[in-house]
Amino acid sequence: MTAFEPQGIRSYSQEEVQQILHLAIARQAADPDREFSYKELLEIAAELEIPPDSLQLAERDWLVQQSEVQQRQVFNAYRRGRFKKRVGKYVIINAFLMLVDLMAGGGLAWSLYILLFSGLSSGLDAWNTFQTKGEEYETAFQNWHRKHQIKKTINTVVNKWFRAFQM
Repeated sequence: MTAFEPQGIRSYSQEEVQQILHLAIARQAADPDREFSYKELLEIAAELEIPPDSLQLAERDWLVQQSEVQQRQVFNAYRRGRFKKRVGKYVIINAFLMLVDLMAGGGLAWSLYILLFSGLSSGLDAWNTFQTKGEEYETAFQNWHRKHQIKKTINTVVNKWFRAFQM
């Protein structure tokens, strides 16, 4: 389609319509903190001839997606925290070994080999920690999510059990 075609001849795919509307809404929003009420959302959907039940399903799907995004952010923060802890251990242990090597032989010899091999290990650990795509990441996320859900369930049961005995 060219920009010079008459308006009656223009046609767009559904994906193109979504992209155009997304850009139009982004331009219209002069105030980035402006929020829309559910009533306004319903009015917009009605103007686009989107049935309310389709809008509700889309909103439910969006909420599920937002929940997963938040869970992934928590998981990534957990991985970064765990990595920082391991790097701290790496620095402390290697500094101690280098100090021992300096005091024992008057220079650095064998401790550099340990520093090199443990640095390789830490580099691979960094790669795995900050890699947020791929099958390994998904497997790690699913395992973490499962453990997190089990802990949440156990805490709920234990809390209910304690409340029952407090009465």
